[in-house]
Amino acid sequence: MLPNSHPHIAFGKTGLLLVNLGTPVTPDAKGLRPYLKQFLSDRRVIEASPLIWQPLLRGIILNTRPRKSAKAYAKIWRQESNESPLRYYTRVQAEKLQAELGESVVVDYAMRYGKPSIDEKLASLKAAGCERISVMALYPQYSATTSASVYDEVFRSLLKMRWQPALRTAAPWHDHAAYIDALGNSVRAHLDQLDWTPDVVVASFHGLPQSYFEKGDPYHCHCAKTARLLHEKLGMDENQLKLTFQSRFGPTQWLQPYTDKTVVELAENGAKKIAVVTPGFISDCVETLEEIGIELQKDFHQAGGTHFTTVPCLNDTQDSIDLLALLARKDLSGWID
Repeated sequence: MLPNSHPHIAFGKTGLLLVNLGTPVTPDAKGLRPYLKQFLSDRRVIEASPLIWQPLLRGIILNTRPRKSAKAYAKIWRQESNESPLRYYTRVQAEKLQAELGESVVVDYAMRYGKPSIDEKLASLKAAGCERISVMALYPQYSATTSASVYDEVFRSLLKMRWQPALRTAAPWHDHAAYIDALGNSVRAHLDQLDWTPDVVVASFHGLPQSYFEKGDPYHCHCAKTARLLHEKLGMDENQLKLTFQSRFGPTQWLQPYTDKTVVELAENGAKKIAVVTPGFISDCVETLEEIGIELQKDFHQAGGTHFTTVPCLNDTQDSIDLLALLARKDLSGWID
């Protein structure tokens, strides 16, 4: 029993924070500019010296790219809830995971860039009495540019806290059996709905500068293992399921083969029917819905392709929630029943 003079303090609870990459607040240049500024100022993402990079970012990129990116977001924006697909699915994942895990844990979500921020959500969980918090970066494959950046921001937030919670961070799950099972189920279910059979399935992952890989980032290896396990799960060989990398930015060399060039070459060489799956994204977003589903499809058809389909991400399907619950219970082991 606390004395009457004691400050009010909530305690005794356990929290789980899901964190995804981020999203603008609105699908226009005004909404994209602060989001891109935060994203492209992250030293984990852009390793070039700020003395060189920041004048380029502030002088050119932030005056041109927001308008271009806004057009992409406007194509896929969820009008009914006025949010990006990434925010929508991350929010719903948190809600469904809360129902799955029950009252023994407080589940919430945040974005590394944009709103809601990691800082405000950690503060909210702490204010709600969470003395123990597990943070799960929603990237199956680890990279310093993604997972490490999330946990960097988490640790920066803890610097502001007088009474810090105990903290756990999630390990990558690129080769977890439940993740591969969920991916395999989603690909099979989608292809079974088609009245045609793809000549090739392309497994497209977000790209990474080649130099980051050469410095020791394990991302390429994690993607390659996911792709291998997936084509084994589906009973395919490497010619039937091809590993590629998308979303390169700037003039430097990125991980190859590139998704856009591979898809055009497939069409030109006789593979007229393809399906694209994006295993590195647990939720559909601008990279999957606009870059792949709209722009890449145009490139494929212009190169002579006839049939193109994208496999939805795991999103808020039951397989997705079951996977997240399994990973969460492992990370929360000893903290909840």
